Amino acid sequence: MHKRLLDCNASDLARIGKADLLHAIHASEGRVLVCETIGAVQPMLVTISNAEFAASMGADLLLLNLFDVNAPLVNGLPKDTAPDDAVRTIKHLTGRVIGINLEPVDPGFGESEDELWGMQPGRLATAGNAQKAAAMGVNMLVLTGNPGNGVSNAAITHSLKAINAEVGDRLVLVAGKMHASGILGEGAEQIITREDIDEFVAAGADIILLPAPGTVPGITLDYVRELVSHAHTLGALTLTAIGTSQEGADEATIRQIALMAKMTGTDLHHLGDTGYMGMALPENIMAYSIAIRGRRHTYARIARSVNR
Repeated sequence: MHKRLLDCNASDLARIGKADLLHAIHASEGRVLVCETIGAVQPMLVTISNAEFAASMGADLLLLNLFDVNAPLVNGLPKDTAPDDAVRTIKHLTGRVIGINLEPVDPGFGESEDELWGMQPGRLATAGNAQKAAAMGVNMLVLTGNPGNGVSNAAITHSLKAINAEVGDRLVLVAGKMHASGILGEGAEQIITREDIDEFVAAGADIILLPAPGTVPGITLDYVRELVSHAHTLGALTLTAIGTSQEGADEATIRQIALMAKMTGTDLHHLGDTGYMGMALPENIMAYSIAIRGRRHTYARIARSVNR
């Protein structure tokens, strides 16, 4: 298949392989929108999953956060959905590609006390959990960290090597951080460096995750632009991410971040999951989408039937 993701129908995405997915993203020239949602909380629309809601507002790829491969839970799916069928059911309902977050916690970091974000074994970035995710129908693994969980860049590299050896031929692998994730020495401009990108690519990353400009102190347009260019010279794509709850900011702020991210040359744009709790504000998903690709492509993604 040689289509832009912008033009892909549900039937294209249902059978898409890793190489074709990466081609489809690259061919879309910086106009792919990734929306992160949480299934373990009450959905914004109560009886309709946050993943479905995000898709309806224009998301191209859906990223499930706090998804435990040992105990999958996505609230708002049909009541007869078996836990292990959650990912395939979301694909069926939305016609979208699905990714999940796995977290490479640094062994030197103490256990998080956070009631929501605190780690569970089924969310760790291990080869075994990656295999379980692949068996459930996941297309993409994002090795990153939630707030305060102690995910370091060294731990990402270590986990990425093991996961790449197991599923790297089948799944798109994304690596990086959108905030410090509890590692104070990796805050601000130290969240990710050229050296980190070198290590991630060598370990098997297909896509490098970076904070979007304006989302983390010290992360400017020029800084991210330089890192995006470096990743591209190594053959990797990039994903700029809003992971600082600014997915709940006003639409003017969202448009400003979107255009700055576009100017960095990034391939994918990410909106986080806590506009309120569970997904970005729906109006911000649409505002971001229109800013990076206009109304035509936004409405086409929204209008395209899952039966095509």
